[in-house]
Amino acid sequence: MNFRPLHDRVLVRRVEQDERTKGGIIIPDTAKEKPQEGEIVAAGPGARNDKGELVTLDVKVGDRVLFGKWSGTEVKIDGEDLLIMKESDLLGVIEADAAAKAA
Repeated sequence: MNFRPLHDRVLVRRVEQDERTKGGIIIPDTAKEKPQEGEIVAAGPGARNDKGELVTLDVKVGDRVLFGKWSGTEVKIDGEDLLIMKESDLLGVIEADAAAKAA
């Protein structure tokens, strides 16, 4: 893929959730909600502030993020469904557990 978002936009791939509940019940595709968790695939250079200085993004490629249910614009690039959204649409970064990092 050869796509570079502009300004403070990011390209996000949704992360699919489990197809079963904790009790083992399989959830059909028609009853599933779209995941609100994703992985940053590409990120723009950042936005400009009032002084014209470039303010870099707080996220980078590979970060797992949470975003709002209706955030972003759905696009299809190389046959893959992705989302383009502004960094301000992201709710937060999911950081790995300190125990998982040590292992």
